[in-house]
Amino acid sequence: MSDTSPIDCSKVRFAIAAVTEASQLVRRVQREMVVRTLAKDDKSPVTVADFAAQALIGKRLEETFPEMGFVGEENSEALQSAEGRKTLKQITEILQSYLPGATEDEVCQWIDRGAGEPTDNFWTLDPVDGTKGFLRGDQYAVALAYLRKGEVRVGALGCPELAAGVRPEKGTAGSLLVARRTNGTFVRSLDDSLSGEQALWQRLRVSECAEITDARLMRSVEKSHTNTGGLGQLVARLGITANPVPMDSQAKYAVLAAGGGEVNLRLLSTTQPDYREKIWDQAAGSIIVEEAGGRISDLNGKPLDFSQGRTLANNRGILATNGHLHGDLLDGLKKIGA
Repeated sequence: MSDTSPIDCSKVRFAIAAVTEASQLVRRVQREMVVRTLAKDDKSPVTVADFAAQALIGKRLEETFPEMGFVGEENSEALQSAEGRKTLKQITEILQSYLPGATEDEVCQWIDRGAGEPTDNFWTLDPVDGTKGFLRGDQYAVALAYLRKGEVRVGALGCPELAAGVRPEKGTAGSLLVARRTNGTFVRSLDDSLSGEQALWQRLRVSECAEITDARLMRSVEKSHTNTGGLGQLVARLGITANPVPMDSQAKYAVLAAGGGEVNLRLLSTTQPDYREKIWDQAAGSIIVEEAGGRISDLNGKPLDFSQGRTLANNRGILATNGHLHGDLLDGLKKIGA
């Protein structure tokens, strides 16, 4: 395999094409018509972009891998209510630019392809990971992964506000990252006009930092996403003095893989001690980090178990590092009782 191209199988090619197309769609929605009126059951914001991107990738999977499962974050139930019909109409009109002749019924069908349970061979999608970042114009990601028998085999992240996979930059061309198991992690411009083998890919490697005091923690901008008090205790216990890197979404995994930080940590919130991560929130980012030389586990050091359905039911929280610092972080977590 060349160090300048990750293109070596049909699933990698699909992931690259699908995430590129969906990221362009999401960026268009952000420019033209961010919708703030629809809410998920947990009251976090949902946009037209979420549904349109899932419908688009659902349709592309139907065309390319019809025999494979698809587990997505969204379902069309809210869109089919009286209150959601206007939003469904907007989604359908946007998708008609990509899928001429698309109807509202077809859009709901494509979205709901992702409503099932994982199979032996399936794809999982977070169509807009980091919705609040998306609404603010900050970091968000389109995250797609292919899993076989409970193991992530291919992952792709589209990060429209991230330059070179590592530098937050609004209005940039954006970054596309892709990883295949045992083949490495690569990045190129999301707006690269070339495709496939002709595109300019750069192989990524995690930071070589081995001093825990110098560890740069990826800190969520959204305070509700983690236990900020526990993070403060951990930083004090380990004597970390490096400035944190504020960022939301799986774009954090991109920056970690590119060496722009050393630690991404999801502690359990004290208000939700039994919370378990959704597979689409971690699958693509986990392989991006691992194939760049990093390590990811839960807070007890256990590997992430993607064989338990739509959640990581056997794992508590998330710890992703450059590998060199993983043991130090696990020891620190144990000492603060996290």
